[in-house]
Amino acid sequence: MTRGYLALVLHAHLPYVRHPEHEHFLEEHWFFEAMTETYIPLLRVLEGLLRDRIDFRLTLSLSPPVVAMMRDPLLLARYARRLDALVELGHREVERTRGDGAFAPLARMYRDRLLSVRDTFRRWEGDIPRAFRAVEDAGMLELLTCTATHMFLPLADRNWAVCHAQIELAAQEHARHFGRRPRGMWLAECGYVRGVDELLRESGVRYFFVDAHGLLFADRRPRYGVYAPVVCPTGVAAFGRDVESSKQVWSAEEGYPGDGVYRDFYRDIAWDLDLDAIRPWIHPDGIRHATGFKYHRITDRRLPLDRKEPYDPHAARERAAVHAGNFLFNRGRQVEFLAERMDRPPIVVAPYDAELFGHWWFEGPQFLDFLFRKLQYDQDTVTPITPSEYLARHPTNQVATPCTSSWGYRGYAEVWLNGANDWVWRHLHVMGERMVELARRHPEAQGLRRRALTQAARELLLAQASDWPFIMKTGTTTPYAVRRITDHVTCFNALHDALAAGTLNEPWLKELEERDNLFPDLDYRVYSR
Repeated sequence: MTRGYLALVLHAHLPYVRHPEHEHFLEEHWFFEAMTETYIPLLRVLEGLLRDRIDFRLTLSLSPPVVAMMRDPLLLARYARRLDALVELGHREVERTRGDGAFAPLARMYRDRLLSVRDTFRRWEGDIPRAFRAVEDAGMLELLTCTATHMFLPLADRNWAVCHAQIELAAQEHARHFGRRPRGMWLAECGYVRGVDELLRESGVRYFFVDAHGLLFADRRPRYGVYAPVVCPTGVAAFGRDVESSKQVWSAEEGYPGDGVYRDFYRDIAWDLDLDAIRPWIHPDGIRHATGFKYHRITDRRLPLDRKEPYDPHAARERAAVHAGNFLFNRGRQVEFLAERMDRPPIVVAPYDAELFGHWWFEGPQFLDFLFRKLQYDQDTVTPITPSEYLARHPTNQVATPCTSSWGYRGYAEVWLNGANDWVWRHLHVMGERMVELARRHPEAQGLRRRALTQAARELLLAQASDWPFIMKTGTTTPYAVRRITDHVTCFNALHDALAAGTLNEPWLKELEERDNLFPDLDYRVYSR
């Protein structure tokens, strides 16, 4: 008998990286890797569950930049070439490792896996959003969106027109791609500030997610903690993240992905092979980057990379099954304990970045596959559910307003506002104010002026991505993040000044439109709210 629910939520997001001005651009591989290692493998898992008539439920947030990249002809053509190149590398690796008892089976595994990924990509004619829509139409998947370019809203609350644009444009894009407005929205970085729920309601969004402390420190302490949603006075529901289930997957010390049997993420043949041997599969300038061919297991996180032991995919698969069983057992004990103390079945909300499953944690998609099968066949205590289904079954919930919060380090925006990136926000604030002024000053612009206003809005949106301050904080590809911010600020200011002076340059504007082409149906008047 069902005692409680599990709402598994995956959030798929990458910054919009598209550089038609370069034949090869290193950061575009972020998208290529996510397609090969996360998005298509996840789709294959869901299709397998449908084929086997598993009654699963998954909530998947696809950010507008991710969906746009999935449907961009330039990026899809480049991805198809990259996939073909990796398949060729797989064939060569099979030949290179022939006779090696440890590595030859792994080379064959990667080659066959890449062939399967390519087969799925071609079967859907490259249209992966359409494939996810088909799973949603089958009733097993709920697709959500997030703020338009993943802007961190708590640091933008001085300008509600800007926040409104981030939410409304995201809802419009979701409807354009999937045929309906989203019922829920992932707020970038789980960032919430009072008033955002009003904007969500205006855009037809029924619910969102916050980290645990966002709910626990609401203006009224929630009677059931994070195990039932609260409803803001606006009628929009807030679901809180369960700390226990998150820790089992995310924790660097205790999480499943750190198990020594699993594949090591960091050791890749791009660095193991001589440069001349790997050159055709890395950047033409000789810059090494991951190929996805990784032949070693974690072994021990304290060991240096050159002391890692060979990877055993069969042992790793068995461990993924064990961990799925352990995760489910713990959820069962959790809901049994909670059900005795609640007047309704508890809901355990377990949200994760989608890219954890497959990219960072190679066995993650196998874990999900085992988990959903075990939910159906190995127990009857926990039922998978989507947030919309929960609200339909339990429409009456406590009224409360979450507190300003985020996930990430310390949970209160410190990742996105610190000494490494605080300079960004003064520019974003001024750009937002100028965009609102432009939209209100030119309510019925036509022709070249309308195109310039629309492109100014795109440059603002692209500059607002939370990815850039995040990268500056972590120090991974800081020069690229700084360049993106400064480029978009510079372009926006140039458009603003040209609009004021009446000196618009059509060839330059066309160049911007072709390069920064997100949101093709964007109406700049969304900022005149």
